[in-house]
Amino acid sequence: GLELFCDLCLADYLIAAGIATVCVIQLKGHPTFVSDAMEKDLMFMLDYMRNVPDDARLHELAERWLDRVRSGQWILREDAFWAQGSPFWAMPDRIYDDLRRHSSLTFVKGDANYRRLLGDLHWDFSTDFADIVAYFPTAVCALRTLKAEIACGLGPEAIQRAQAEDPNWLVSGKWGVIHFSDPLPL
Repeated sequence: GLELFCDLCLADYLIAAGIATVCVIQLKGHPTFVSDAMEKDLMFMLDYMRNVPDDARLHELAERWLDRVRSGQWILREDAFWAQGSPFWAMPDRIYDDLRRHSSLTFVKGDANYRRLLGDLHWDFSTDFADIVAYFPTAVCALRTLKAEIACGLGPEAIQRAQAEDPNWLVSGKWGVIHFSDPLPL
């Protein structure tokens, strides 16, 4: 759906702007949530986009994205780990090693994945994001809409502002965070 389309727009931009030469798109080995995408879902979307009547721009976009897959600029990887609830620090060695060897930045999106980054633990909200995710094998950018009472990396001013504007700010889905950490090489 829309979330997968937006992910592909980001991957397309990263390649087109020269920020990345290859994007590895980590897909679910099976869906747990409605928004969970498998490789067959991504390919279905591209085929659908190619066949929407009278939309040359969408056809062109689908062809460009298919070319990115065919050329190896986009690598599609499915794994059941991405659909599980275990914390990211418990990722299998094969995934950890693959990320470490072949990726320089990982985007982690959504409430469930953010919570997995933090081990689904209640950290003090002021705890530095980089301190918590120091275990991660690459630089990481977390994009999250707040839907659970788990957070980190927030200053007192931001917390006070959110509390003043929305007593349910942690769970209302109207607030979000973007965190970035680039660990030093070991």
